[in-house]
Amino acid sequence: MANKREILIFENRDKLADSVLGKWREISGRAIKDRDCFTVAVSGGKAPVGFYRKLAACKSDLPWDKTHIFLVDERFVPFDDAESNYGMIRDEFLHQVEIPAANVHPIPTGKETPRAAAEQYEKELKTFFQLREGEFPVFDLVMLGIGEDGHTASLFPGTPALVENKRLAIETELGTLKHRRISLTLPVINKAGKIIFLVAGGNAAGVFKKVIEEKNSRLPAAMVVPEKGELLFMVDEEASSLLLGEEVLRREPEG
Repeated sequence: MANKREILIFENRDKLADSVLGKWREISGRAIKDRDCFTVAVSGGKAPVGFYRKLAACKSDLPWDKTHIFLVDERFVPFDDAESNYGMIRDEFLHQVEIPAANVHPIPTGKETPRAAAEQYEKELKTFFQLREGEFPVFDLVMLGIGEDGHTASLFPGTPALVENKRLAIETELGTLKHRRISLTLPVINKAGKIIFLVAGGNAAGVFKKVIEEKNSRLPAAMVVPEKGELLFMVDEEASSLLLGEEVLRREPEG
């Protein structure tokens, strides 16, 4: 994992968001040059909001007609619910750019149950990526966050979803959660060409330290280990404040 992992630290959230936008441009440009299509799975939460607003400002500046956007995870709520990941992403940037409706792939929370939603989402992934039995999709980019308990996507510590190795999407439930959820599974995430964790704020400092420094951690975020792709942690100074191994980090230069 060491040769696949990189950590970039930024002075503040605005500079962090600018650099994430630069990575998006770089990865999407390479994918479109190679295959005429860019596939990305994005996450909800507070940390990426500033980045989404910068994406919104791109308008026609990015090749939206060749960009396909999927969701990493979702709460089992209607899209107009205040806690819907898709609803937030739609309002913050999708409605601001000229992306074809067919290029946006939300998790279908209108189904009867979270399991039915996961099964339908899996069917869509299999169809879009033209998968054969037993194959997993390979996203160009998967964007993730880290919860204070170490969860990523909607994969929570100690839950059965962490050991799922056949399904592409899975329903998840935890007694402390307000809503049931649907999530991409670890095998899907770990197949991606590039995985970016966007981590910001002092509340994330403790768990980020554990994810980076603890060996053989069973925290879900620490179980994100790309098979062939690259893993990039992009964090602000507050989130990185407790790290000890400064020599393994690279700080972005000023300006």
